[in-house]
Amino acid sequence: MNERYLPWQRAIAVLRRQVRVGVGFAAGVAVVAAVATGCAAVGGGLEKDSPAALKEAAVAERAKARWQLLIKRDYEGAYGYMSPSSREATTLSKFEARIREIEYRAVNIEKVECMAEACKVTLTLTYDFPPAKIKGVVTLLDESWIIDRGQAWFVFRG
Repeated sequence: MNERYLPWQRAIAVLRRQVRVGVGFAAGVAVVAAVATGCAAVGGGLEKDSPAALKEAAVAERAKARWQLLIKRDYEGAYGYMSPSSREATTLSKFEARIREIEYRAVNIEKVECMAEACKVTLTLTYDFPPAKIKGVVTLLDESWIIDRGQAWFVFRG
């Protein structure tokens, strides 16, 4: 999600999406209440004890934003979504070298599940692989994300 949003703004965005997709107003209000309680307790950051719905919504938004950067070939921007330990283990140039041959076309976040500080994102990815002249590959992919330092981070397995 856009990092300039305040936690309560994120909660309102989640509520609007839930109402649009039919999850229901009562469930949305519960998320907003949980966020408000969480913001007061932890200063607005995500924690392992944050409500699952809040973590899942934040991770889904960040995962989608990260993939949009990869689709635009903004590797430096996408690298910024990697966990601090992933960035310590993999330089930007190594990250870029590993993924630049693939041309990412589209992503759809299918499901996000969080338990404590670990989250699993299941997504459908569409991409081309120009070196082999392969186009329009669609694949189901699982990603690992963690909650650390008040934020959701992608775990890169370089």
